[in-house]
Amino acid sequence: MACFVFLIMGGCSNQYTGLGFPYSMDSKKEKINAINIPDEGQDVIKATEEILSASVEKIPTITAVGYAVVSTQPGKNIAQKRLMAIRAARMAAMRELAEQIHGIRIDSSTTVIDLVTQNDTFRTMVQGTIRGAKTVRINPTGEDTYETVLEVDRNIMLLLLREARSIKA
Repeated sequence: MACFVFLIMGGCSNQYTGLGFPYSMDSKKEKINAINIPDEGQDVIKATEEILSASVEKIPTITAVGYAVVSTQPGKNIAQKRLMAIRAARMAAMRELAEQIHGIRIDSSTTVIDLVTQNDTFRTMVQGTIRGAKTVRINPTGEDTYETVLEVDRNIMLLLLREARSIKA
């Protein structure tokens, strides 16, 4: 469409700066640095590049904490409810590990009527397989809550990083 307008006016130009495009189509020297990424976003990109690069010498151990309330668990007696709370805390920690390793998907929907937000919903989804997670500790915290701490050690993380590097290449 822009070429058609310029064609009528005397030729088609590859320079689109007048139309709100900041770069020339002929310029091969455009750099990703010209894009405004917030400082924290650049830190994340830099950290990801460092981890995926072969120069990483220090492989992290990933830890996650999960909590569950005893009184809200199903069970016929308090002992069953405690066991279910420990299990629920472990699953919450597994979910946190999956978020750290595989990432989290966020879907959102907003309904606006007459410039007023009527409905605003967010859904998060985590999908991934966690292998080799070790239970570091299971502690009661207070009278009605359990805390479970899990970790994925350096060797498993090294295996995951090698796999990620092979996919990247």
